[in-house]
Amino acid sequence: MASDSAARVDGSALAGRALAAAGARHMFGVVGIPVTSLASRAAAAGCRFLAFRNEQSAGYAAAAYGFLTGRPGLLLTVSGPGCVHGLAGLSHATANAWPLLMVSGSCDQRDAGRGDFQELDQIAATKPFAKLAVKAAAIADIPRLVFQALAATVAGRPGGCYLDIPSDVLHQTLAESEAASLIAEAVAAAGSADPSPPKHKSLDQGIVEAAELLRRAERPLVVVGKGAAYARAEEAIQKLVDTTGIPFLPTPMGKGVVPDVHPLSSTAARSLAIGQCDVALVVGARLNWLLHFGEPPKWSKDVKFILVDVSEDEIELRKPQVGLVGDAKRVVELLNREIKDQPFCLARSHLWVDAITKKSKDNVLKMEAQLVKDVVPFNFMTPMRIIRDAILAEGSPAPIVVSEGANTMDVGRAVLVQNEPRTRLDAGTWGTMGVGLGYCVAAAVAEPERLVVAVEGDSGFGFSAMEVETLVRYQLPVVVIVFNNNGVYGGDRRGPDELTGPYKDDPAPTSFVPGAGYHKMMEAFGGKGYLVETPDELRSALSESFRARKPAVINVTIDPYAGAESGRMQHKN
Repeated sequence: MASDSAARVDGSALAGRALAAAGARHMFGVVGIPVTSLASRAAAAGCRFLAFRNEQSAGYAAAAYGFLTGRPGLLLTVSGPGCVHGLAGLSHATANAWPLLMVSGSCDQRDAGRGDFQELDQIAATKPFAKLAVKAAAIADIPRLVFQALAATVAGRPGGCYLDIPSDVLHQTLAESEAASLIAEAVAAAGSADPSPPKHKSLDQGIVEAAELLRRAERPLVVVGKGAAYARAEEAIQKLVDTTGIPFLPTPMGKGVVPDVHPLSSTAARSLAIGQCDVALVVGARLNWLLHFGEPPKWSKDVKFILVDVSEDEIELRKPQVGLVGDAKRVVELLNREIKDQPFCLARSHLWVDAITKKSKDNVLKMEAQLVKDVVPFNFMTPMRIIRDAILAEGSPAPIVVSEGANTMDVGRAVLVQNEPRTRLDAGTWGTMGVGLGYCVAAAVAEPERLVVAVEGDSGFGFSAMEVETLVRYQLPVVVIVFNNNGVYGGDRRGPDELTGPYKDDPAPTSFVPGAGYHKMMEAFGGKGYLVETPDELRSALSESFRARKPAVINVTIDPYAGAESGRMQHKN
C-alpha cells in the first residue's frame, strides 16, 4: 500500500501513456506552458515527439502523416495563441479528409473567464474545424477521451478532432494502479467497439447499376482521387483499369495510385477525357473546384457520374446517377467482382481509347519539345525536367515529392512522374500554401525508407522556411529545391496604372529581395546548401544531395518573368 500511494501519475504522463497505448507513434508540435512535460512523457511512453518552430508547420505535418499512414496524425500545442496557430493544420486536415488529433493545453479551469494566462475558449475556437471537440475536466477523463477522439478522426469521412486538457488537469495526480486501470478500461472499450464498416444502404444494387453503366458506356472514364490513395485502393483500381481497358484520370494527389506511365493514363488528355466521357466513375474525389463541380462546359451536360465516397452526405450533395457509399478499396473490389461475372474490355483500338491515347501522345510530344531545350536563365521547364529525371533514377521505393507554389506546383504536376501511390503531396483541396516543410518532416518519419524531395516556389518555401532547422536537428533525408524567381509569381509585373501614388517606389507586393540566398539558411544550421544557375550545376547538386540523403537546400535561380501570375488560376485573381 505504501509503495502504491507513493507512485503517483500526473495528467501529462497519463496522456502520454494513453496516446501510446492507443497506437500513436509520432507527435508533432511546439512545447511550452503547459504541455512541455506531456511531450516528454509521450516520448518516454513510445510516441516520438518532433518539435517544430511553428505550430502551423507542425499541424501540416500531422495532417500529411494521417494521409500517408492512414493513422491519425497528432498535433500538440500550447494554450491560447498556440491553439489558434494549430487551427491551420486542424482545418487543413478536415478539408482534405485526413485524420488528425490536435491536443492543446489550456488555462486553469478555476481561472477561466477571469483573464488567465493565454485564456481562450478553445472548444468554441476549434469546433468549426473539428469532427469532435472535447475537454478533459479531470485527470480520470484523459484515457477515455484520448481513445474516443482518436477513433473519431478515422470514423466515416476522416478529419480533424480536438482534445483540450486544462493546465490544472495536467498537474492533477492519481495512483499508478488507477492510471493503469483507466488505460486498460479505455483499451478494452476500444476493442469491444463494433469494427464493422458504418451501416449504409446496401451496396448490392448500386454495384450492379454501376457495373452496367460502365459496361454500356461508349466513353467511360475512371477518376482517381486522393481518397483512393488514402484507402490503399491501388491494387483494386489498377485491376479495374487493366481488366476493363477504361482510361483513368488521377487528381493531383491521386497520381501514382495507377502509375503515371500506364498506357491508359489520360492525364495528358485531361480536357478531352472529362469533356467527352459519357460515364465517369469517380473514386475518392469530390466534384468540387478541382473537378469543375462536374458541370458544363468542362464536362459534358449528359455525363453520368458514379460516385464512390465514404460520406453519404457527399453523395446526397452531388446527386450522381449512382452513389456508392463506403471505403474506396472495398467498393472497387466489389465492383471488380461484379464485372468478373460479365466481363468486358475496351480494346486499345476502341475509338474512345484510341482518341485518348492519340491526344495524350500529341500533348506529351509538345511538352517534351519544350522540356528538351536547355533554357538559361532557367525557365520552369528546364530545371523541372532535370529534377524529374533525377527522381526517376532513384527507382523504387520512389521518393516522396512535396510540391507547393503557383507556377512551380502547376508545372511540377504536369512534368513530375508518380508511379507509386502516396508519393505526391501538394496544396490539396484548400490550395494551402505553407505546407511544404511540415509535409517533408511527416513524409520522412512516416516513410523512413524513402527520400523526400520538396519542389518549392520561393514564396511557398518562405511560409515554413525556418523548419530547415528542424530537418537538420533530426537529420532527416530531405532535399528542398527552391525555384527562386524573386517573388510571388515572379518579379515586378505592375502596369503603368499601378505605378502611381505616394508609394509607387515601394517594392511590388509580389516582389522579394532579388537573388535571396535561401541555401545559406540551410548552411547556417549545418545542412548542405547549393546555389545553381545552369543544368550541369543542378545535376551535380541533385546527384550529391540524393546520394547523401541528408538535409539540403538547392537554390535554383529562375528568370523572374518565366511564369504566369497565379499559375493556372489567373481568372481567380
